[in-house]
Amino acid sequence: MTLQQLSYVVAIAEAGTFNKAAERLFIAQPSLTSAVKELEKELGFSLFNRTVRGTSLTADGSAFLPYARSVLTQYEGLLDVFGRQGKRRQRFAVSTQHYSFAVKAFVQLTSGLDVSEYEFALRETRTKQVIDDVAASRSEIGILYMSDFNRKVLRKLLADRGLAFHHLIDCNAYVYLHKEHPLAANASITFEDLAPYPCLSFEQGDDSNFYLAEEILSTNEYPRMIKCCDRATILNLMIGLQGYTLCSGIICEELNGSDYLAIPYAEDAENPNSVMEIGYILRKDSQLSELGRQYVEELKKYLKVD
Repeated sequence: MTLQQLSYVVAIAEAGTFNKAAERLFIAQPSLTSAVKELEKELGFSLFNRTVRGTSLTADGSAFLPYARSVLTQYEGLLDVFGRQGKRRQRFAVSTQHYSFAVKAFVQLTSGLDVSEYEFALRETRTKQVIDDVAASRSEIGILYMSDFNRKVLRKLLADRGLAFHHLIDCNAYVYLHKEHPLAANASITFEDLAPYPCLSFEQGDDSNFYLAEEILSTNEYPRMIKCCDRATILNLMIGLQGYTLCSGIICEELNGSDYLAIPYAEDAENPNSVMEIGYILRKDSQLSELGRQYVEELKKYLKVD
């Protein structure tokens, strides 16, 4: 097994076909196919299903891929520190649900570094993708929340992927809306108060089930619902359509501006509040890198937790 073979496996998985992978790698397809077959022979199982419609990972291939990525990431790290004539290119990636405080911590981390080169990634994405990114070592850290409603399902999903959840802070839910919204002067807002206005929710794709939603009360029937993919769109729809979303109440005005309010959600017998437990996830078999440790410290500093 060679690093080159591992890089070929990752390239094929990402490209979807041997042809496209060979083009990206600037090698002949027969050479690529031969190298993968040699690796499969050594491993004793097939990595890919090859059909006229394309290439997909086998079950064994899906289990193998995260390890291949992890080895390549470790190798790149070694090269950055020791193998490129003293030039150190820092690498770090975070995947997160749509939280401005996660972005703020990333900004603080990056602006405080005294390095000449770095390659960072900040991925605001769907809940399932946050988990997949960390499991596949595409991101070192993932940021998400749990509640009494989704905790059992998410804990099992994390355990199945070899991930551990680390608690940061507990908070009650808030209604997030524009300062000109008709409910903006309320001291608190009930579910009944919200009925005339569109609920804005982060779209979760094909994995869209109640347990992966970023908002509480995801099982409720909303007469007006708009699915969005990013925070900027949600903020625009709060202005244009008097929409709202349910959130943790931890808002970074420096990034989102001061035109938006977080007002406490007032529960009732049928629509209870739910404590949101926000934390970060890591692979169980890994430890925080120095950059990861600094990022978590920035999170704790902003959230004012020990």
